Amino acid sequence: MKLYKVGILGATGAVGREMMKILAERQFPISELRLFASSRSAGKVVEWNGRPVMIQEPSEENFRGLDIVLGAAESDIARLYAPEVVRAGAVFVDNSSAYRMDDDVPLVIPEVNPEDVKLHHGIIASANCSTIITVTAVNALNAISPIRAMVASTYQAVSGAGAGGPVELAEEVEALRTGKPVQPKVFSHQIAYNLIPQIGGEQYEGYTSEEMKMQNEGRKIMHLPDLRVTCTCVRVPVVRSHSISVTLRFDKPVSVREARHAIAAAPGCRLVDDLGNHEYPMPLDTSDQDLVYVGRIRPDLTDDNGLTLWCCGDQIRKGAATNTIQVAELLIEK
Repeated sequence: MKLYKVGILGATGAVGREMMKILAERQFPISELRLFASSRSAGKVVEWNGRPVMIQEPSEENFRGLDIVLGAAESDIARLYAPEVVRAGAVFVDNSSAYRMDDDVPLVIPEVNPEDVKLHHGIIASANCSTIITVTAVNALNAISPIRAMVASTYQAVSGAGAGGPVELAEEVEALRTGKPVQPKVFSHQIAYNLIPQIGGEQYEGYTSEEMKMQNEGRKIMHLPDLRVTCTCVRVPVVRSHSISVTLRFDKPVSVREARHAIAAAPGCRLVDDLGNHEYPMPLDTSDQDLVYVGRIRPDLTDDNGLTLWCCGDQIRKGAATNTIQVAELLIEK
């Protein structure tokens, strides 16, 4: 088996650390792993798969010799270093939003559009976490009848805001328990015992940047240029795993029975749909694993060509780190 030299840009963040864990779990064929982070972390040594790895500062020189670099950094860092990665001869598989909507960069969810990985020119993008979870859940239905519209509401865990999110939630719960004042820092408002119906800044007609990703990225991934999506993104006091309520409108009717059968057989999905026995997807059940759970499948009572469902998935794993690594696996496979 051929072995590959792999780098992680942003290795000390939550997604970067998860990538290290998943590379080992999935036994990615690695001969050398290089970890890149800011000057604050450079020189530190961490253990990966039983061997010490020193963290380096990113540079074109330090990228040389690598086959693949996985991006786990913010968009500005990705845009700064992606050209250097490509010039150094590696393929950049990026988890940030930097290149998702670039026409020359494929946007890939391996269970949905694996063939698009072949279209890269040195950079491949991984989609937004909520988009990945939702599109993985509904893609099998799109194969029965094209989806023409979606109405989605996301319920996004605090860890989606980074490592400080769960810390802030825990601190606020403790402060409220002891009667101390709450002082939000990570979030714009108190998140403990609360919901915040804004993720991202305003982008279009009162919709936030996070909300527009569902339409813009969904169109590109599913090759549905006319797909229309209205989305509301909500931060909820859940530690891990995003949940999405989605109503789909198709070109022709899709029955609940057809939908359940298709989703049960869909790659990356697990059907959990037994209302009578209180079985449905929930964040606690979907955390720290890579499947998207789908349930509560029922007719849309406002449109004869519609269905409504509920899905959950781990946004740090399948919604970020795992999807990026799956793209890298496709890359070496193809």
